[in-house]
Amino acid sequence: MNDQLLSRLQEMKLSGMAEAYIEQSQTKEYQSMGFEDRFSLLVDLEYSRRKSNSLNRLIKNASFSDSKSCIEEIEYYEDRKLNKDLILKLASGLYILNHHNIILKGPTGSGKTFMACAFGVSACRQFHKVKYIRLPELLDELSLAKLAADGSYRKLIKKYTKTDVLILDEWLLTDLSKDEANILLEVTEARHKTSSTIYCSQIDPSGWHLKLGNATIAEAILDRIIHASYQILLDGELSMRERHGLNREV
Repeated sequence: MNDQLLSRLQEMKLSGMAEAYIEQSQTKEYQSMGFEDRFSLLVDLEYSRRKSNSLNRLIKNASFSDSKSCIEEIEYYEDRKLNKDLILKLASGLYILNHHNIILKGPTGSGKTFMACAFGVSACRQFHKVKYIRLPELLDELSLAKLAADGSYRKLIKKYTKTDVLILDEWLLTDLSKDEANILLEVTEARHKTSSTIYCSQIDPSGWHLKLGNATIAEAILDRIIHASYQILLDGELSMRERHGLNREV
């Protein structure tokens, strides 16, 4: 084993190739392989390692409420009346490429958060940037930045614009002030036709006007959301919390 070569691989942060090189040097079976075959194995391991690290980083940065959520674990009980074909189509990520949105609506405990995070994890697997946040937290963050008057507000708007998939949980759970509605309009406008948003709401979109307060602002926000969205109703005779005896959505 060439120690200098190994040292250079580690110095260049090619840890996958370094590990594969050590294994090849210590395993006699590799000695009979040609240069290209052995080199291909080194590159393959480094590539896989970097992809895995990128995925883990994307999932961590997304700040999911449940990073273990996945499309494969969605439960299609008959009373839930879920359209499996639509869910699998959305999981493929085509809606992201087309800059469309998803609206998940249903009562507390129906599984909105789990499904939203499952779509988010699926987007991470396709190496899209995802961010999960509760709407009250988003509004607090932006409201404070706006008061600071140091340019941080615009930086935050730009940050959320660059996110490929933004998951907004607890969407319009409470009535918004006019200032909050204006902030929401800015976020919605910035992301319109450039990225995708997943909304988790207990209220059908037909009732969003009342929560947004100002009729003009409400119309502008809904116009940028509704027409480019897939809507999924999550319901059932039993909530998913009741089915599993858990205090979390599944």
